[in-house]
Amino acid sequence: MAKRLILVLGGARSGKSRWAEALAGRLGRRVLYLATAEAGDPEMAARIAHHRARRPPSWRTLEAPRRVGEALAREAQDADVALLDCLTLLANNILLPLGDDPDEGEAEARLQKELDALLAAYEAGAASLIVVANEVGWGLVPSYPLGRVYRDLLGRAQQRLAAHADGVYLVVAGIPVDLKKLEASLEDL
Repeated sequence: MAKRLILVLGGARSGKSRWAEALAGRLGRRVLYLATAEAGDPEMAARIAHHRARRPPSWRTLEAPRRVGEALAREAQDADVALLDCLTLLANNILLPLGDDPDEGEAEARLQKELDALLAAYEAGAASLIVVANEVGWGLVPSYPLGRVYRDLLGRAQQRLAAHADGVYLVVAGIPVDLKKLEASLEDL
């Protein structure tokens, strides 16, 4: 099977990670799980433990809160598929060190550098890549600068990945919807 880049979007507790994990298992036997979460508090540690417990023991997990492209390039040589869970936390890990009122240009440059490295590693390698991300643009506009910058950065990053992706799925209530199949072009209008 040819390698594929797949973006899986959804809201919190939508079932996106579980669906992406099932997809990874279908795409290959040798799975590299790139985890971007950091256990900053007991609740997050419990979430990480829950995710770890449901993954097959044969999957290799690599903690990569930043520099995921480097991690993919270095570690995916023997993988059929790499699963990055998730872009949302990667953006968080890049943005939070910039403070409560970050410079949007600097934040954008840092996240784009991460995406450049991730896409380059995918293109150079043989493994399929599944990227999971929260859809955060459907809620209220955050009332504070950090929230607005975060939402906007993540939305642009998702657009960039979707443009490169072979498949883009939106998971709602555990049900995946194939957005590429539903995609309309200007010629269709």
